[in-house]
Amino acid sequence: MRRVTWILAIVMSAALLLAGCGKKDAGSVVKDLDHVIGKLESYQGTGRMVLQTGQEPQEYQVEVWYQQPHYYRISLTNEKKDITQVVLRNDDGVFVLTPHLHKSFRFQSDWPENQGQVYLFQSLAQSILLDTERQFTKEGNSFVFDVAANYANSGQMARQKIWLDQKSLAPQKVEVSDSSSNVLVKLDFTQFEFGKKLEKDSFDMQRNMTSWDLKSLDKDAPVSGAATEPAAGAASPDGKAAAGKDSAAGTPASGASAGAAADGGKAPAASPGQSAAAGGKAADGSAKAPAPAAGSGGAAADAGKVPAAPGASAGGTASVGGTGDKQPAPAAAGTAATGAAGADSKAAANSSAGFGLIEPSYMPKGVAQQDIRDVKLGENTGIMVRYQGTYNYTLLEVAPQTQTVSVLPGDIVDLGYTLGVVTGDEKKTLTWTYEGIEFRLATADLPHDELVKIAQSVAEEAGK
Repeated sequence: MRRVTWILAIVMSAALLLAGCGKKDAGSVVKDLDHVIGKLESYQGTGRMVLQTGQEPQEYQVEVWYQQPHYYRISLTNEKKDITQVVLRNDDGVFVLTPHLHKSFRFQSDWPENQGQVYLFQSLAQSILLDTERQFTKEGNSFVFDVAANYANSGQMARQKIWLDQKSLAPQKVEVSDSSSNVLVKLDFTQFEFGKKLEKDSFDMQRNMTSWDLKSLDKDAPVSGAATEPAAGAASPDGKAAAGKDSAAGTPASGASAGAAADGGKAPAASPGQSAAAGGKAADGSAKAPAPAAGSGGAAADAGKVPAAPGASAGGTASVGGTGDKQPAPAAAGTAATGAAGADSKAAANSSAGFGLIEPSYMPKGVAQQDIRDVKLGENTGIMVRYQGTYNYTLLEVAPQTQTVSVLPGDIVDLGYTLGVVTGDEKKTLTWTYEGIEFRLATADLPHDELVKIAQSVAEEAGK
């Protein structure tokens, strides 16, 4: 009898123990998640992201790599338009690369430590840990958290649901919604692996510019900054002419492009208006002493030490001019000059710039396009579009001929398909690149959310 009693007691204890192990609550999962973050060394994930922030959904294939302590590589591919951009962080800074066009754009920022990103595990985990009013459920083999969306530069995103694998706590799916529960961003991970062994040079800018498919990297291939000149007027994937006529090593930097990066981006880029040959290190390393660009007025000889903000000429004059001014932007010696009188037609602007104008598909209510005109910025010709009405702003588009553009520290903005940076206080400029074109959206009165919406809608029109 005693033997039977002991057996029953053991069986019941085991059952209770197993039942307890299988019923994890939100607190225990959060504790485990904090432990995973604490010992995180690396990961690699792939997935499919859909943005619903514009008139039409935009789909991207996402690949994200992380290596402790602060190395990131995010590849965003729009397969429909055959466009790939790579967001890279290494010891030299934060880069947005368009490898097939040999173009790169550099930020001076500690991104992403100060901001959340929907495709980064750290951002998702922190949003769960920090939300004390988190909601927790289970679905199949997933733990599901409904938490506040922690994305500093997007007022639209209010909530997000995060699906985590019950065994590994790896992310499976993310849905980010606005205050009306409309899903703005959906990310489905097809693969995610913690502890993935990644080499440090996998995050090297030159190697990624040489080949964004690291599996097929050829170490003998020319790297960024070498004479990898695309054919003049070479067609981009959308059939539009791509800049690159003078993109071989040593090509002078333009006022729009802010200078070529020396030694693959390790040295700060020269300020806008400074040529690579005469003011800043050329791609081949021949020029050593920085000098001001011609027509830069009273710019100091060491102007290359402090890059100017986007939209500023070498002499400190705004290239685009006051956004609320109905008069054409004034021409500055050696910097921006308006095209010939009457050059506000789209056909003339396209012809002179050498690439097709990409107009945003979104325009705030009460705003109308005023005019389109050519602008000359150093060695580059661009297109400026002015909008007036409820809000006043200008959009400048230029295909910079230098390899790398550097800007002053500002607020990094996640546009979904790429990153941008906002500089300025009273007059703000949002600068970003897409398919080798540099965009500058300047305004004195656009609300931040409207600024982001306009920039996001550019991706809908690019490649058409």
